[in-house]
Amino acid sequence: MSKIPIILDGDPGHDDAMAWVLANASDKLDIRGITSCCGNSTIEKTTYNALRVCALIGLKVPVAKGGKRPLLAEPMNAPSVHGESGLDGPELPEPVFDIEDLDAPSLIAKLVEESEEPITLVPTGPLTNIATFLLTYPELKHKIKHISMMGGGVQFGNWTPAAEFNILVDPEAADIVFKSGIPITMAGLDVTEQALIFPEDFERIRALGNPVAIIVAEWLEFFYEFHRTIGYAGAPVHDAVAVANLIMPDLMESRDLYVQVETTGDFCKGATIADFNNKYEKEPNAKVLMGIDREGFVDLMVDMIRTYGEVAK
Repeated sequence: MSKIPIILDGDPGHDDAMAWVLANASDKLDIRGITSCCGNSTIEKTTYNALRVCALIGLKVPVAKGGKRPLLAEPMNAPSVHGESGLDGPELPEPVFDIEDLDAPSLIAKLVEESEEPITLVPTGPLTNIATFLLTYPELKHKIKHISMMGGGVQFGNWTPAAEFNILVDPEAADIVFKSGIPITMAGLDVTEQALIFPEDFERIRALGNPVAIIVAEWLEFFYEFHRTIGYAGAPVHDAVAVANLIMPDLMESRDLYVQVETTGDFCKGATIADFNNKYEKEPNAKVLMGIDREGFVDLMVDMIRTYGEVAK
């Protein structure tokens, strides 16, 4: 079976980084490039973090930097979750190559245009780069096969009662993406809040003994420290679900729904509103993931991280 050609787009971020660890380890995915976006931290920090993650996992693909801000809004970062660097915790290797001269949307366009087969986009941060690509290169939209994204939540938010962080940061970009007509799989909070890695799972990963496993275990510990203070039993590795969906979709439960993004409003800006009862009589524009086999997800994480090496017992 041929590999799925993908472009990773994100704002690493602990869960973005773990999603990329997963993607790089899979023999089902062909990573063509990486683009950074402004979200968990500033674009300078997320780009630097992207290069450091590439160095850690031995991934050598073109990397391009996104814009300094969302389409219309002021930047919004999350140091309370990811630390001042955007990827606090264990020490990471320094970058071993530099970013491309092209900006993020231009690199996406180049990679899509050069590809003989349609590309799947895997955005795990605000959708600024994806929307800008669609606005700037509409003639290439037909070469995007699928968008497997982390963002939103059709039942609740996390940054506000109604809105998830990635969508709230750039709701206008999300609105463009959901209206694009491209097939979307939405790994929102409805499923990612179930994708918990428990402390005993940290130890399963650490026990693999390879350098990537040790770093991932320490990322999980850092990420869990914040979530533990607000009542979580484990670390919700949100972004990795968007990748796991491509590798092992049988782990997921989903509903096909028509989803709209609220771009204004005092209380619901950034909300992803799903038409559960077909009130708008519109065809679904997203496969919304609603459930996950947690144990299977953890097993997948362990199996993929094992590919980076295992210390003999």
